[in-house]
Amino acid sequence: MSQYVLITGTGREMALGFNFVRRYLEQGDHVIATVRRPSEALERLQALYPDTLHVQLMDIGSTESVNAAAEKVAEYAPCLDLIINNAVTTSPDTNKELEEFDLDTIMPALNVATVGPLRVIKAFLPLLRKSRGTALIVNISSEAGSIGACYRSTYIDYGMAKAALNMATKTLHNKFKDDPKLNIITVHPGWMRTNEGNAKAPFEPYDHAETMRLMFETKRHDKTGPIFVTYAGEEYPW
Repeated sequence: MSQYVLITGTGREMALGFNFVRRYLEQGDHVIATVRRPSEALERLQALYPDTLHVQLMDIGSTESVNAAAEKVAEYAPCLDLIINNAVTTSPDTNKELEEFDLDTIMPALNVATVGPLRVIKAFLPLLRKSRGTALIVNISSEAGSIGACYRSTYIDYGMAKAALNMATKTLHNKFKDDPKLNIITVHPGWMRTNEGNAKAPFEPYDHAETMRLMFETKRHDKTGPIFVTYAGEEYPW
């Protein structure tokens, strides 16, 4: 049975979000791919899937933008069965040590990377509740968001954002734990070849998106297993 899937941060052809879109379309699902600005890659993909790919402009850093997008999506989507919160941004100083880091650039990054997914969940909650089964929310996190596994002295903003997103996920898991209509997890997806700088990464995004697509379905109804998991569904330390 086809499902309605909303994925944020889908505009870059080599990145994970775009390849999630490809994988779900190939399964025959209806996909709402959200982007901050028009994407030629998505336009090409839409030409191949004119009936099942819906491209929606949405800036998750803006409550007004997210709410407006939710209203538009509700006009053509009867429900949502899955949300993948994939969009993220970082500070221009993310690779710098504290001494060189302009701390005033952290808040905009947190606004998108941490508060943004919460805006999406809140605005689209009515459509999630209309799912024919259990709707799943997946927050794409990172090993950088693990306090227990932290080894870096840089990526201050990114690590803070993902750790906070993990806490938000746990809080919402508590909220949804007795609700048969909703479930939520947060995922460390692993290192992928999403740009030239990641050429040595072990995973190719298109293949890896399918690995995670299959894993998500094993977690859809799992209310008692780990909440912060790897791409393989294994527990990852908070």
